[in-house]
Amino acid sequence: MTINFLKMHGLGNDFVILDGRKEDFPDKEKLSQKVADRHFGAGCDQVIFLSSTNKADIRMEIFNPDGSEAGMCGNAARCVGDIVLKEKQTGTITIETKFYILSAVRAEQGQVTVDMGEPRLDWQQIPLAREEDTRFVPIMLPTSSDVEDSENYPVCVSMGNPHCVFFVGGKIESFPVSEIGPIIEAHEIFPQKTNVEFVHIKDRSTIRMRVWERGTGVTLACGSGACGAAVASMRRSYVDRKITVEMDGGNLLIEWNESNNHVYMTGPVAYVFSGQFNE
Repeated sequence: MTINFLKMHGLGNDFVILDGRKEDFPDKEKLSQKVADRHFGAGCDQVIFLSSTNKADIRMEIFNPDGSEAGMCGNAARCVGDIVLKEKQTGTITIETKFYILSAVRAEQGQVTVDMGEPRLDWQQIPLAREEDTRFVPIMLPTSSDVEDSENYPVCVSMGNPHCVFFVGGKIESFPVSEIGPIIEAHEIFPQKTNVEFVHIKDRSTIRMRVWERGTGVTLACGSGACGAAVASMRRSYVDRKITVEMDGGNLLIEWNESNNHVYMTGPVAYVFSGQFNE
C-alpha cells in the first residue's frame, strides 16, 4: 500500500499529514507507529489524519509515535489551518478536534492564529486522580533535578490535553528534561498521563519553556504546551495576559483574553516536503 503524505512543522515540532478526504486509513494506531518512526518511516513528532466533517471545515485527528491518540496539538492546528485557509481562500476556518472545535485565522506575515478555547482549570477536567488546588499540585521533582524551592509545586491545566507546568528558574537550560519528563508524565496523579513543561520567567512579557510531550518525548516546540505554560504563569500572576513563549524551535505569541476567557496562539508554519510512504 502506497500512502501519500505531506511533511510540515511548526517551530520544529514536525508532523506527517495524511489526508483522509482522499484516502482511507483504517488502522490509525498501527499506521502512526510506522509512519512516525524516524529510521524506518517518514519520521515525525505526531501523525495528523484529516477527514471531512459536517461540524467544521476539516476534522483533525492526532496520533503520537507510540500509537496513542492526543486530544490536542496547537502547532498541528496551525499547520492544518494554513492548509485549509489556502484551499478555501478565506480568512477564517474551523477545525474539529477530538473534544471541541477550534477556529484559525490568517495573521500577519503569513502566520496563523488559532483560538484554542477556554483552558480547563478544575482538577476533574485535567484530569487529576484526586481533588487538588491546580495552581499548586503537590508533586515534588526528583532530588536529582536540584530544584529546592517549594514554590515549584507545578500548576496543572488542560488545553484539550493535560499539562503539568514546573517553574525552574535560570536552571532551565541545563535542566534534565529527558530524565524528569517521563517520570512526571507517568505520575500516579495523572490517570491519562500528562505533558510536562519546564518554565523560566524572563520578565512580565516573556517566558522560556522546554517540554516533554506525552507519548512523544522531548520536542522543539509544543503549541498546546505553550498555551498551558502561559496560562500557568498567568494564574500565578508572574506575567501579563499576552506574552511571548520562547522554545527551542522558536517563539509563539500567547494571549489569554479576559473578555471571553479564550486562549489565542499565533505563530508560523512551514512546509517541508511531500512524498509517498510504502507501508
